[in-house]
Amino acid sequence: MKRIAVMTSGGDSPGMNAAIRAVVRTSMEHGIEVYGIRQAYLGLMSGDFNQLSSLEVSGILQRGGTILQTARNEEFKTPAGQMRALRRLNEHRIEGLVVIGGNGSLTGALALHKHGFPVIGIPGSIDNDINGTDMSIGVDTALNTILDALDRLRDTATSHQRAFLIEVMGRNCGYLALMGAILGGAEIVITPEREVPMEEVERALEDAYVRGKSHAIAVIAEGAHYSVTALADYLKKNPKIGFEIRLTILGHIQRGGSPSAFDRLLATRMGVHAIRFLKDGLSGVMTALQGRQIVPLPLEEAVSQLRPISDGYFEMARYLAR
Repeated sequence: MKRIAVMTSGGDSPGMNAAIRAVVRTSMEHGIEVYGIRQAYLGLMSGDFNQLSSLEVSGILQRGGTILQTARNEEFKTPAGQMRALRRLNEHRIEGLVVIGGNGSLTGALALHKHGFPVIGIPGSIDNDINGTDMSIGVDTALNTILDALDRLRDTATSHQRAFLIEVMGRNCGYLALMGAILGGAEIVITPEREVPMEEVERALEDAYVRGKSHAIAVIAEGAHYSVTALADYLKKNPKIGFEIRLTILGHIQRGGSPSAFDRLLATRMGVHAIRFLKDGLSGVMTALQGRQIVPLPLEEAVSQLRPISDGYFEMARYLAR
């Protein structure tokens, strides 16, 4: 294998640049040229390829986002779009591809593999919803961003005797919300996996006030069964809660920022192993963290379902909120 390409796709996550850097420098160690594909599958179909050198990936380890940029694209999902992508890869004499991204991105990688093109996936998603890996690139950094916000909001909530409703990312998976609630000391958490009636949220906040707490916090994932604004409107109608109700939507601040030490190391290890897998002749697999090891996991298994959250964490969140 003499020439490969790397791309980032879907939502950006802190640590993607560290993975790109590891892919480039590990490849160079083995005498392999690396081309970066800009704008994900859009750039793949249009032929936006640029060779990456060691110098070009210097100084990116600590940067959030992705130097290759990212985009979502519907055309690639079609057979015609996939044929265009394969044509561009062959035109540039690319012999292998590393795709860094979430479920949609890895599904695209699987499609190329099924067409016979060598592909390795690297899981990059702050939601930690990719099946078969204990952690994806960017999760740790996003969670620390959430905890920093929770700690700051608790300070003002305590000062003003308020209850804060805090919306975090998680359209289909409530991992960030659940971990944020446990580690941030929230009174209740609402996720897509478990429907929590508004009346239950109301009781939790009211109970916190009756027990003499100076604040209360509810963490809600963006993909919950009702919006945080609808919940706020409902709670404001009940004066028995005692607390003033305020809401904060953290939004895309959770995606940005310098990656944590954990994410830098995870991304680096996965980038190194992606090249090792390609050199060993593997294709259609993802670098997965299982325990302390990085192992090849079939992409079909990775995209077959969302990564389930252990029931034990929901139980932990419930009794720690007392």
